[in-house]
Amino acid sequence: MPLADIQDRIAAACAKAGRPVQDVTLIAVSKVQPNARVAAVLDQGHRVFGENKVQEAAGKWPMFRDSYDGISLHLIGPLQTNKARQAVELAQAIHTLDRPKLAQVLARLAQERGACPDLFVQVNTGEEPQKAGVLPADVDAFVTEARALDLPVAGLMCIPPVDEEPSLHFALLAKMAARNGLSGLSMGMSGDFESAIALGATHVRIGAAIFGERVAG
Repeated sequence: MPLADIQDRIAAACAKAGRPVQDVTLIAVSKVQPNARVAAVLDQGHRVFGENKVQEAAGKWPMFRDSYDGISLHLIGPLQTNKARQAVELAQAIHTLDRPKLAQVLARLAQERGACPDLFVQVNTGEEPQKAGVLPADVDAFVTEARALDLPVAGLMCIPPVDEEPSLHFALLAKMAARNGLSGLSMGMSGDFESAIALGATHVRIGAAIFGERVAG
């Protein structure tokens, strides 16, 4: 049972790092997965899921919430400002706050609604031109700006470059979070979550290792 295997590996990584297992939230990344696979994971008792696209999440999760209590939905893909309203209504956390305009839109929606999902600032730790995220040099100023808008900044998120040692990026993210008094670290995926946990990850995002390879279409 892949979910149980992943939970066991998270527990072992926490034990090795001297951390309580409840410090690490497993986000089951269900993007582009058939509903039957998602329901199978829900049936095993898991309740925290990640989606990349607001439109896909909107087509899937209201139905599941009718059948399963306690679902926590995390948006982990790039968020367009025109999808922000739908995102804050659907999600309990957004991991991709990455620019001032989005921060301003989310702040307006939060004031309007009197509530806001937890927010993670996405950091482009590898400074890759094709990738979203705040550059490391700009993180402190951006976190300050988001807090000035009364946004609930819970932590930082990164996706390391595929051809670099991920632990270097996890260590950098942890250092930036500590400097800004942030406890949340959204880092680590199917291939590297154990090293992320060793370096302080509080949220790991795991898809293929739980569900199998994604199904396109």
